[in-house]
Amino acid sequence: MKHKRILLIVSVEAEREAVKRAIGEQSFIDVEVMGVGPTLAAAATTKLLMQHDYDLVLNLGIAGGFKGRAPVGSIVVSSQIVAADLGAESPDGFLPVEQLNIGVSMIEAEQTVSRKLLGAFTKKGVPSSHGQILTLSTVTGTNETTEQLMERFPEAKAEAMEGFGVATAAKLFEVPVIEVRTISNEVGPRNREAWKLKEALNLLEVVSETLLEVVQ
Repeated sequence: MKHKRILLIVSVEAEREAVKRAIGEQSFIDVEVMGVGPTLAAAATTKLLMQHDYDLVLNLGIAGGFKGRAPVGSIVVSSQIVAADLGAESPDGFLPVEQLNIGVSMIEAEQTVSRKLLGAFTKKGVPSSHGQILTLSTVTGTNETTEQLMERFPEAKAEAMEGFGVATAAKLFEVPVIEVRTISNEVGPRNREAWKLKEALNLLEVVSETLLEVVQ
């Protein structure tokens, strides 16, 4: 299926550079930087969707993977994009906004291109998985929070900071959306020395090349 115009949106310049190295200049693909966090992500995506007509939005970037679900050096393609901290605390635990009847915290990702990407990664021998990607305003940095998130979201593969903002804007404009993340580190106590940032950015090039192959 050929798409007329695609928006690839990333959070930082290093990610944009990785994408551009892989796909170069494409007349039907725009690559934009939105900044860090769900608020900037929603605002930037909304602005771009007001300026141009897109028929697919992809949020690409690096992320943390949950142990045993998405190892460092793998790719996660979203099944759902989830605002993991949107809700309320209670004595019985976290209450998502759905239980409060005041909104939604999960947005379904587009599946046709997602399946094609996963199939292409498999053919290339690149480790990948399909599952929920969590959006949080605060990056997880303790074992306690990691365990809580893994218990609340048994289908979650990775966490990042922008996906739900991008997806919310795309949903408002009725444009299909996908989040794809390359895993640079394990979710948990912060250990920047162990992060594989260069490798994750290199893998982002593979994601971008593969995307170009499946949408043309």
